[in-house]
Order: sequence, then C-alpha cells, then structure tokens
Amino acid sequence: MSKYDKYEMTIGIECHVQLATSTKLFSSADNDSRFAEPNSNVNAIDYGLPGMLPVLNRHAVDLAIKAGKALGSKIALVSNFDRKHYFYPDLPKGYQTTQMYNPIIGAGEIEAPLEDGGTVKVRIHHAHMEEDAGKLTHYGDYSLVDLNRAGTPLIEIVSEPDIHSAAEARAYAVELYRRMTYAGVTHGDLYHGNMRFDVNISVALKDSNKLGKRTEIKNLNSFRSVERAAAYEFKRQVDIIEDGGAVKQETRGWNDDKQITISQRSKEDEQDYRYMPDPDIPPIVLTQEEIDKIQSTVPHLPDFYRKKWQVLNLDKSVINSLLDNQKYAIEISEIQDNAGDSIAKRVAHWFASAVSGNEEDNIDLPEKQDLIDLAQMSEKNEISSTSAKELFHDLLKGATDPRKLAEERNLLQVSDEAAIAKIVDEVMNDPSSASSIADIKAGKEKAIGYLVGQVMKRSRGKANPALAQKLIRNRL
Repeated sequence: MSKYDKYEMTIGIECHVQLATSTKLFSSADNDSRFAEPNSNVNAIDYGLPGMLPVLNRHAVDLAIKAGKALGSKIALVSNFDRKHYFYPDLPKGYQTTQMYNPIIGAGEIEAPLEDGGTVKVRIHHAHMEEDAGKLTHYGDYSLVDLNRAGTPLIEIVSEPDIHSAAEARAYAVELYRRMTYAGVTHGDLYHGNMRFDVNISVALKDSNKLGKRTEIKNLNSFRSVERAAAYEFKRQVDIIEDGGAVKQETRGWNDDKQITISQRSKEDEQDYRYMPDPDIPPIVLTQEEIDKIQSTVPHLPDFYRKKWQVLNLDKSVINSLLDNQKYAIEISEIQDNAGDSIAKRVAHWFASAVSGNEEDNIDLPEKQDLIDLAQMSEKNEISSTSAKELFHDLLKGATDPRKLAEERNLLQVSDEAAIAKIVDEVMNDPSSASSIADIKAGKEKAIGYLVGQVMKRSRGKANPALAQKLIRNRL
C-alpha cells in the first residue's frame, strides 16, 4: 500500500456560470466581449464612476430561475444583493455586488454518472447571482486592466464537500455543464470562461473524522484541468503531511503546461471582505406563479434522455457523445417517438460516430424523415452498413432523399433470392471453393467468409450478404 492509499481527499466546487444575457448585470454594456478590444464594452457603471446607479438585468434573474430548475433547487421568493469589499484594480468601485446572505437559489442536488458505471451524488449548498470582475494581465513589474468582463452577470454554484476523487470532480463538472447549457442558462464556451471551476480540496487520513486544511485552485476552465488539478493537489498535500509539514490555507492556480498547482495568495476569510447589504439595489421579489412559468420553459435535461434511452441498450460512450450535443439528443429522442426504438438506436450510433469524428457542432441537422428512411433501408439490408454511414455523412452535409442517392450511386443491395441463389450456386460449384466448403463442414465457421466474399465479388457488391450466407448454409 502506497502512502497515498492512507488518505482521502474531500472536494467542494464553486462554479461561476456566465449568464447568456445580451447586456451586463447592472449596465447596458454588451455582455459578449470574446473578440472585443480591451475596455471597449464598458460604461460608467462598470468603471465605478461616482453617482452611477445600477439597474438589475431582469433577463439575468430569469436565467437564474432556470438554473435553479436544472439544479433541483428551490427559488427564494425574496433575495438580496450585498457588497463584497476588496481593493483590486479589476473592480474600480472597490467592491463586488453579490448575494451573501439571501441568495436566489437554495439547496439542490446533482447526480453525475461516472466512467465506471456508478454515480456520484453532490449536494448543492446554494447558488447566488453576482457580477464578474475585470481581467488583470501581468507583465513583470506592471499589470494591464481590461474591464470588458467587469459587471458580467454570473451565478456561482456552491457544492457541498461530497466529492472524494478526481474522477468524481470531473464527472460533476461535466454534468453541471450539461445541465446549464441544456437549460439555456449559459452559452457554455469554456475556452472563453463561460464556466469556471474553483476546486476546494483538503486531505485527511481515511479513518479521521476531521477535515484537513483546505486549498482552493482557481479558475479552471476545462474538465480535464479539473480532474488533473485535483489529482495533483491530492498528492502534493499528502507529500507535505508525510514529510511532517503542514498544508497552508491558500489560493492556488493551475499551470497546464507544467501540470502543477502554483501558490497565488493566502486565502481570505469572510470577515476580510466586510460584507454589507447593497443599498442601491432593491430586493428581488418573486411569486411562485412567476417562478413556475419561467421554469416551465426549461427544455428536457440530460437525465430525461438517459432514462428514455435505457431501452436502446446504448453503450455509455454513445450516450455521452450524444449528450455532448443537445441537438443530437433531441433528434434521437424525436426519432424514437416517431419511428421506434430500433430505428433510433441505429441513428444514435451514426450521430455518436459523427461526434467522435469531429463533425462540426454547428451543422444543420438533416431532415428527420431522411434519417428515418436511411435507417429503415439499412435495417432491411437494402444497403450495406458502410453505404449507410456514407449516406449519413452526405445528409449531414446537406444532401436529401437517401434512397435516390443510393440509386444514383448504385449502392442498393440485391435481395432477390432467386438472383442471389444463382450466384451462390456458381460459387459453390467453382473448384476453388472446395477447400472452404470442406473447412466449413469440418467446423471451421470462419471459412464461410470466403464464400460470401466470392458472392459479393461476382455480384459487384450488390448482393445482400446476410441472404447470401443463408443460401450458402442451405446448400452445405
């Protein structure tokens, strides 16, 4: 047993989710600054100029309510904003507007599937609305400030410390991402920071009833970095403890190039922020009727599809590939409703293959009936599996009418039993087939592949191979 086996990690994750609004949380500035020049999407409120009063973005509130539905959480009928004071140049007014005492989203729970077939249940403590800070870029002895991001509407989802492995941390992050994007809460552009994960991790002996000192790894923006940072930090803390040292409570960053965490600053306590109610922003007052109406517009979430697809007996990799693209998931579900389970399963495998083959996510989906027609042709062995995949990719590129395409390309298989029987007889009577026939009769089943291959060759690939094999066996 290694030294690491004696210890258990405990993880809680705070996830900052950028809300998919057109403007910022309290100002009219553009909320999308991905490709904007520094400090170009900023107004007087974002600069923190004196006399400027914030006006709450109602669409951001609606999205927070939708997020609550995706988290299985209760929405507060009354919630308030507070000021979190700190003095960094990325927030010129000297405080961040957040919800410390009365957040809009209450306790919830997420069950995330693991790669080994199990699940991890993670309780949600709460989620609150807040504004983002700007961006600091450091260059040696000076720093540059970009306030484009200042005031961006966020919800911060705070989990309970229910995660106990790097794999569980990744699974939770993936499931959270899927739920937030499916619900339409965020655009989900991880590269540009639409969702950022802060991983809080502590280490203690497995038989201990006391948690170790906690460190926070900030601003992880990929599932891989969440998993790798957690795995590295676990070993780093164990090494410190085993060497007789003490883990410091601090904020650390993840260096993806070196695959290590790096100390950034000591961790502040709540009292350091001097929280106080924000006098400039009235409380958010909601009715249950309002909440129910908004939440009724939330589309089906990933769990809906997982349960619906159980009858399809899909591999976990296929399910995950489909769930990675919401429009694929919707399409398979609708095909299942319209054409049945077997047709849906066939199309599901094609879409999963397209995802793994790096098809563009923004492609237009083929006509549903074309997909159904293609799957039915494949199921009836009118075309080979290879031809079916070829035609599927053509449909993804905008082609229509798979039967017409198959006819034009001479891809339709011959299923005329009399015609195939004639070719089978020719192959069976060919002296070159004698040894294969003898092998089959001797129990070497693989030898039938040679005979089927000869039938396909003589038919120029048009013979239905299943029918050809059946006819060969009837003649043995």
